[in-house]
Amino acid sequence: MNTKYIDLINQTFFFPQEEFQLKEKTLKFHDIDLMRLVELYGAPLKFSYLPKISENINRAKDWFSAAMSKYNYKGKYNYCYCTKSSHFKHVLIEALKNDIHLETSSAFDINIVEQLKSDNKIANNTYILCNGFKRAQYISNIARLINNGHQNCLPIIDNYEEIALLSEEIKGNYKVGIRIASEEEPKFEFYTSRLGIGYKNILPFYRKQIKENKKVKLKLLHFFINTGIKDNAYYWNELLKCLEVYVNLKKECKSLDSLNIGGGFPIKNSLAFDYDYQYMIDEIINQINITCKAGGVPVPNIFTEFGSFTVGESGGAIYEVLYQKQQNDREKWNMINSSFITTLPDTWAINKRFILLPINRWYDEYERVLLGGLTCDSDDYYNSEQHANAIYLPKYNKDKPLYIGFFNTGAYQESIGGYGGLQHCLIPQPKHILIDKDADGTIVTKLFNEQQKPEDFLKILGYNQNNNINSFEALAPLKQKITNANK
Repeated sequence: MNTKYIDLINQTFFFPQEEFQLKEKTLKFHDIDLMRLVELYGAPLKFSYLPKISENINRAKDWFSAAMSKYNYKGKYNYCYCTKSSHFKHVLIEALKNDIHLETSSAFDINIVEQLKSDNKIANNTYILCNGFKRAQYISNIARLINNGHQNCLPIIDNYEEIALLSEEIKGNYKVGIRIASEEEPKFEFYTSRLGIGYKNILPFYRKQIKENKKVKLKLLHFFINTGIKDNAYYWNELLKCLEVYVNLKKECKSLDSLNIGGGFPIKNSLAFDYDYQYMIDEIINQINITCKAGGVPVPNIFTEFGSFTVGESGGAIYEVLYQKQQNDREKWNMINSSFITTLPDTWAINKRFILLPINRWYDEYERVLLGGLTCDSDDYYNSEQHANAIYLPKYNKDKPLYIGFFNTGAYQESIGGYGGLQHCLIPQPKHILIDKDADGTIVTKLFNEQQKPEDFLKILGYNQNNNINSFEALAPLKQKITNANK
């Protein structure tokens, strides 16, 4: 009878896989000895395997190159990284090694761009696509970047007031894009995205605010699908509606030459993951070719903005199973030495699945378990009620520590979890390890950040601030002014 964990995996999946192998009875991830990582740094820990970022960027470039060659596509392809997926410097530095462009979401993104420019990591010909609803500081930062010579900074217009606001602060001429407010999937609680300008309003907006405006040129139409690039009727229908807008707009606007097919590629969330990237890209390029030919306009240059696809598969988290609680006849809770809510918040917020595998003890017998985090919140768990598959792990044994890994966690988890800030129940953020390869291809590691300490929390909470900072000032004079004004 096959009762060992290795038997379960071999019966259920094709294994080993490209990034996962067993060597000396423990799990390797991209040939990284994960048990050695635990021995060096302890658990819990998070890690970032930087070479995977470059690998995925170049995979996408190759897919688009093949599709454009197949269909004799005349436009160019531009790969953009969405900084909101992970703002860490080591992520941006690795991504920018590959001749890419950036997409930003808010004011402080521009400060990061300026820092990278001062470090000679970004050139003036790098496109900076500025998405999002633009408050005053974001407008000012965009204007400063353009005024300082970065002509390839493209504000993507999100509402009807942004042209006027930008024109007030940008000294010379500038280029813009327009974001289409796409219709959401039928399961959504609303019909149309809050971001961008509606399909029917794009042409009137262009005619009213851009066409006769000598200061502004429209270069790009931005199309974004919240649920990502999927082979379903909803995605293809929205893409065709976008292309219809592009064709009609191009007939009136000669400067328009680019289309951003926003919406990300999915990343691997299971050993059974199956997605045909090349087919999807082939079909997108083919549909653009067909539609533009029928409309009598040149095909656009293509921009994509991949965030999770760029950085997601570079990240992982390792925990130790501390204890097992038998709560009833059927439910065994394996308690990890951290929290899902704080370290993998998407498991709690949007029921997201990640690849979960034990690091060691693959040749031990397995059992079905639930996984619980350390906070006192009843939602701090990861199990089959929230996720598609039951969880099976090597049987708990207090004398044989069990380490488990969650993989492809590199996008959004740190920013949503509030990296370096307060954590629920003051559970500390784990230490963070960077993993790279040297010139000889040898895997090397570096401690990026230590686990949070009590004093880190105390400082945030105001317990060890200077007394002067905490002193109160009287509001009486201000209150009197307000009273007099009301009279």
